[in-house]
Amino acid sequence: MVYTMNNRLVLSVVIATALLLLGMVVVPENPLYGINWALASVLIIGMGILTFFWQFEKQEVNSKDIALIATMASLAAISRVPFAAIMGLQPTTFIVMITGYVFGARTGFMVGAVAALVSNFFLGQGPWTPWQMFSWGICGVIAALTSNCNRLNLISFTIITGLCGYLFGWIMNIWHWVGFVYPLNMTTFFATYLLSIPSDTIHAVGNIAFSILFGKPFYIILTRYKKKLTVKYQDLSN
Repeated sequence: MVYTMNNRLVLSVVIATALLLLGMVVVPENPLYGINWALASVLIIGMGILTFFWQFEKQEVNSKDIALIATMASLAAISRVPFAAIMGLQPTTFIVMITGYVFGARTGFMVGAVAALVSNFFLGQGPWTPWQMFSWGICGVIAALTSNCNRLNLISFTIITGLCGYLFGWIMNIWHWVGFVYPLNMTTFFATYLLSIPSDTIHAVGNIAFSILFGKPFYIILTRYKKKLTVKYQDLSN
């Protein structure tokens, strides 16, 4: 089974996201200022998600892979619903990241993207859904890229989940900025990010708490499942 994702693809998507951000931070004199960036950003993020899905489609996938992704994405989606009333608290991020940490970037991204899509059937779909899919998917990829395949470094993983609590909010801030704020300039951009600090901090602290409480049990369960998925061939000819 293949649990890795082409690092060049990951880098390309991250660079595309950075260019998107630079393209949106414009001044009124810029000819791009009049573009409907809310719509354009959703289309660009959607293309990034489709790129990952296309990569997933190209790789060898069996029924056990699908079952794993469906199970973890469902768990991540369901865990989000009870905490929806608490601003910023997202256990989904921890579940996505521990899955990516154990099974790799491909599975981590798919679980994050599917979890966002499924949970929004309960919490409300909208143009923010692709952004959430992308944000949680990237969290899964980051966890995979920092993983030690042989053991869980709980301290390192906890720090990364805390940082990704902020990263998720920073990515989602772009959508809030282009979708609800006018005019699009550096002043409103930084104001949007400053106002999100309380919510992002709750998200980061929640991720840290979930990692400390559930990181080791989840890791043990998932690694056991991963071993069962590994096929070993034995030469019986001798």
